[in-house]
Amino acid sequence: MARAIWNGAIIAEAATYEKLEGNVYFPPESLHREYLRPSQRTSVCPWKGVARYYDVAVADKVNAGAAWYYPDPKPAAARIKDHVGFWQGVTVEE
Repeated sequence: MARAIWNGAIIAEAATYEKLEGNVYFPPESLHREYLRPSQRTSVCPWKGVARYYDVAVADKVNAGAAWYYPDPKPAAARIKDHVGFWQGVTVEE
């Protein structure tokens, strides 16, 4: 079981998930989407592709760009399509 927690809230929770480059990627159905807001932020990984971001919002606090995902990853990273990773103070427990 893996969990992503921020500001006292469980943002994602999954029994099965993908792990890549030391990061836990949560499947889309494991997300508590009420805590995620789409962000305009993007970044590019040479072998995974273009990442999109979410802001994580709990109560009156917002952690900008604290979650990312690859909506259309390159073939080498196909297994993490639409899976979400967390950083910037979001605690991920395995």
